[in-house]
Amino acid sequence: MLSDQGLIDMKNVWHLAHGKRIDLLEEAILMGILNITPDSFSDGGSYFCFEKAIAAAHRMIGEGAHIIDVGGESTRPGAQAVDSATEQARVLEVVSSLAADGIIISVDTYRAETAYLAVKAGAHIINDVWGLQKDSSLSGVVGETGAGVVVMHTGRGRERTKDVMADQKNFFYASLDIAHQAGIKDEQIVLDPGFGFAKTRDENIALMRHASDCRIFGFPLLAGTSRKRFIGDITNKKNPRDRDIATGATCVILRMSGFNIFRVHNISVNRDALAIADALRRGGRSVF
Repeated sequence: MLSDQGLIDMKNVWHLAHGKRIDLLEEAILMGILNITPDSFSDGGSYFCFEKAIAAAHRMIGEGAHIIDVGGESTRPGAQAVDSATEQARVLEVVSSLAADGIIISVDTYRAETAYLAVKAGAHIINDVWGLQKDSSLSGVVGETGAGVVVMHTGRGRERTKDVMADQKNFFYASLDIAHQAGIKDEQIVLDPGFGFAKTRDENIALMRHASDCRIFGFPLLAGTSRKRFIGDITNKKNPRDRDIATGATCVILRMSGFNIFRVHNISVNRDALAIADALRRGGRSVF
């Protein structure tokens, strides 16, 4: 985004690998979920072959997605872990093909080796559900390649506290220290509070209620509420695919709370919901 002085305001621009940039100022950014897995909680098996995965990615781009997030290992609770070779076999060919088509690609991985190979294959962003705290080498890969990085909070393996936001702060301060020591620039970093990751229904609601507090870190924010179990609990929708309208409601709330990027399964529903939020924001109004 050009300022009055004709210079790019770097606070509103996400720096990615391969010289790509995403303007975060004007509109909500949609990240389409592409799980190349047999066991993801919502769409496991749907895109578990190359042709279907490529077709799904192009469909989401056509519907308005700005980024495709490719994952080769399910992160749902109780999912079977896979080794790095299996993960790479699932994602790298898809990444290479989509990159050749000019699509901005995120890879959902916590493994340094997979991240490095994915960026070399054309990926622009690494989406780490462990917030750089699982594989000690991952931060170095991000620093070396200049990839954008989504640093997500997780409650897995952590002692529960009664203060959701205090836990967010403690976790992110640790992750940001790791990032800075590895030479990752602030312009590469987006934070994700990790809705649904080892959090109770009430903790997710509290996190949404206080979502604007996440802005204190000074980084762009990503929301990953799509079809999550807590939405199903609130709406009494057992089938994850029936939770898209309620997901759209959460996206509007979070957009009005200052979030920038929305990782979703259903692009069209959330695109329309976020268009309303963006219209309100452009009008200088807030409903919160």
